[in-house]
Amino acid sequence: MNRRKLLKTAGLAIAGGALVPLSSFALSSNSEIKPFHNDNLLQPVPGKRKLGTSLEVSSIGLGVQNMSRTYQTTVPFRPEMLNIIRTAFDKGVTLFDAAEAYGPFEVEKILGEGVAPFRNKIVIETKFGWNIEQETGKRLPGLNSRPEHIKLVVEGMLKRLRTDRIDLLYQHRVDPNVPIEDVVGAIQDLIKEGKVLHYGLSEPGSQTVRRAHKIYPIAAIQNEYSMLWRGPEKEIIPLCQELGIGFVPWSPLGVGFLTGAIDAGTRFAQGDIRANESRFSAENLPHNLALVDLLKNWGAQKQATPAQISLAWLLAQKPWIVPIPGTTQMAHMIENIGAENVKFTASELMEFNKQLDAIPILGERLPSFVQAFSDVEAPFKK
Repeated sequence: MNRRKLLKTAGLAIAGGALVPLSSFALSSNSEIKPFHNDNLLQPVPGKRKLGTSLEVSSIGLGVQNMSRTYQTTVPFRPEMLNIIRTAFDKGVTLFDAAEAYGPFEVEKILGEGVAPFRNKIVIETKFGWNIEQETGKRLPGLNSRPEHIKLVVEGMLKRLRTDRIDLLYQHRVDPNVPIEDVVGAIQDLIKEGKVLHYGLSEPGSQTVRRAHKIYPIAAIQNEYSMLWRGPEKEIIPLCQELGIGFVPWSPLGVGFLTGAIDAGTRFAQGDIRANESRFSAENLPHNLALVDLLKNWGAQKQATPAQISLAWLLAQKPWIVPIPGTTQMAHMIENIGAENVKFTASELMEFNKQLDAIPILGERLPSFVQAFSDVEAPFKK
């Protein structure tokens, strides 16, 4: 039974391995934002991790990208999104991920409102780099990491996030027209002003990472990484190990695939990016579902869901990997952070990886026009 069917059929959700009624999660249908008072669920997430040398965060973070618009193109109920953010904090989550491009702007506004009561107790990470008109939010072609633009973007971010500093600021994609030395120089200015505390790169070329890190230490790199897409294992993760950089996997649940919510008959709505990813095509999807079968088999052994096995596997790779699963459902958020309690022994991990390696994934992870923005090297400064 897949994740959604299990929860709907039983009227239950998973919290730290225990089944709990969905009614406990304050999933209100009105506009009132209700405080979360179920003391049985307010157990902190055990364990912290470090990004870079000093940025301490919870082992699992929360991605809020879809809280303004889901993959299915629906608009979530905003008060419920605020409840999810606040309950995540109550459960021990201290890393929250956004970007100016999400919305654009709307997700940062939702996050800023959601974390306002406890802003000083959490880490906010957000991202700049797409060419977005700051007055209107209109998307313009390509990227824009010109230093003067970065500083203008950060001023808008601070207002939307209702804060005086950004704990971790990423370049969302490397700009092929701006030397990374200029980008890091602008970030250093913002760090001196106290508006940014740490910085990182998302989907960068490896040589750009080395050049940036020489100027000012990178706290984290954010790339897609999961059992469905293991590309970072070739170069970026070893580079993080070498340089002491943290790693934050986006889409750690394979845009929903690794939760078991997708089957061979699944087709995607117009506007859903997964409809343009060949790994989810009608030809490739049935083959790739062998990976979900693997997760279900191990989930039965570990008394965990496929999503929890997926996240636990990521946590087992390196002690400085911090996944940021996103969701717009309270039960799924509770389930995701419960993955921290799922552990692999060394022999179990070896056997799991052996079985995982035997399952080749067919199809590409992103449409070619999106993939073109990844693994880009910045130009050298003249």
